[in-house]
Amino acid sequence: MDYAVRAEELKEYITEHRHFLHRHAELSYKETETTNYIADELRALGIEVITFPDYTGCIGVIRGTTPGRTVMLRADIDALPICENSGVPFESIHEGVMHACGHDCHASMLLGAAKMLQENREALKGTVKLLFQAGEEAFYGSHYYWERGYLDDVDAALGMHVWPTVASGHLCIQDGNLMASCDNFKLTVHGRSAHGARPQESCDAIVAASSIILGIQTIVSRMTTPLEPLVVTVGSIRAGTQFNIITDQAVMEGTVRTYSPEVRAKVEQEIRTVMNNAAAISGCTAELDYDYIEPSVCNSDLELNDIARQSAVKLYGVDILRPTVQSMGSEDFSFLMEKIPSSLFIFLGCYDEAGGYIYPVHNERFIINEDILPIGSAQYAQFAEDYLSRYGGDAQ
Repeated sequence: MDYAVRAEELKEYITEHRHFLHRHAELSYKETETTNYIADELRALGIEVITFPDYTGCIGVIRGTTPGRTVMLRADIDALPICENSGVPFESIHEGVMHACGHDCHASMLLGAAKMLQENREALKGTVKLLFQAGEEAFYGSHYYWERGYLDDVDAALGMHVWPTVASGHLCIQDGNLMASCDNFKLTVHGRSAHGARPQESCDAIVAASSIILGIQTIVSRMTTPLEPLVVTVGSIRAGTQFNIITDQAVMEGTVRTYSPEVRAKVEQEIRTVMNNAAAISGCTAELDYDYIEPSVCNSDLELNDIARQSAVKLYGVDILRPTVQSMGSEDFSFLMEKIPSSLFIFLGCYDEAGGYIYPVHNERFIINEDILPIGSAQYAQFAEDYLSRYGGDAQ
């Protein structure tokens, strides 16, 4: 099958699914209507569907006529708690919930790929699993499927994301680090309250918190090598109840992003050292809750990356490929990459200044040119067939 040609023929099919999913945007772990819609469509295509009594999302299974390896294609399906201001005629009907990260695009592209692969299943030398994943925006959405054994037989996996640092209609399939790890923390300072006119009777939690925030900045500037990217951000601080009362508590929350597992492993202790010393100077104490969430996205399987690039070139020629800068954002697919070492994550460009497609993901005005959707579908399908063919139907 010429997937590029067939995907273009299916553009209306893919786009209609995208419009429905966009209109009916649902938050993480609440994607019930979305799941039912996708599962019903897969069944209508004659595809085996796995659903879960206690969880959203679903898995489609396409078995080729020749036994062999299993490749997984993943699309996320949850939306964000954002009030939409995109101006598209198919805006979300759920107030305050919007597909501002393109997950509606991913799901509709994977439905397009599912239709093509099902039509062409006699050419498949193995099995394709289609994971429509819940809860990506909640960091842990992918864990359910792996931890309960639904992906135990997967030999290789591909994730894809529409991405606004790549020119619209181009694919970024590059080796090495692509997105950062993500760890979050909550830091609480405990002091002693007093009237603002009698500071000598207090242990000022706000002063201690201020010192901690300034000290944390030196973790990046002085405690780690400048050759390894690292971000330590305090994004929230809550303290005090009255202008003339010195408060006894301050709570800060923040995030840590890096590509290096070695740097990632040492940041928590560095924060604890800064926190305890800065708090002690003000006579306060502090406690830290540190949550290791997502590893980095690293396309480390060079052979698999090459298969994906060859698939893209086969479809659209070498000009389809574009590089991009690495992102300090994170992605839940990284958990699956950790469990399935032969995995890769690619970007489908959606930035087009002339067309007005300029807004970043997680923005209330995020829009895409829907002409790119068939490209994503074709890449999903071509990669799956090429991967299975590369290994000649042999089970790993």
